[in-house]
Amino acid sequence: MREPRLGDDIDDFCVRCKRITNHAIVSVLNGEPAKVRCRTCHSDHDYRHEQAPPPKVDLRKQALFNEVLKKVNPDGVGKAAEIADVPDLAELDDGPEETDADGDAEAEAEQDDGMDEPPPPPPPPAKKAKAVKGKGRK
Repeated sequence: MREPRLGDDIDDFCVRCKRITNHAIVSVLNGEPAKVRCRTCHSDHDYRHEQAPPPKVDLRKQALFNEVLKKVNPDGVGKAAEIADVPDLAELDDGPEETDADGDAEAEAEQDDGMDEPPPPPPPPAKKAKAVKGKGRK
């Protein structure tokens, strides 16, 4: 295969489109594409060799999700409980305990039967007054 040149078409992962699309080579360094321009959205970025960046996983969110799953399914039966890569929430907390204030509210919510009346519907939006057409300039 020949050496890539400026303007050649090449497939690459576009960070803006978030998929593999056609790109034009914008710069070449040591015989390999260095920067490319997406032909769909026209954004310039480094050549990524058709590989998507690794997904950003928020460990705190995942730990909270696992904690909720444990409350819902304490036996741990099922696929959702098989997530073992994420540490417990207690391991992620470095600062002061914030769950006490939230825990009291959650405990009160759990004690509530849920048989109370549903909350009232929100009030309808206020109507705007129409401009009154009167006698103005002639």
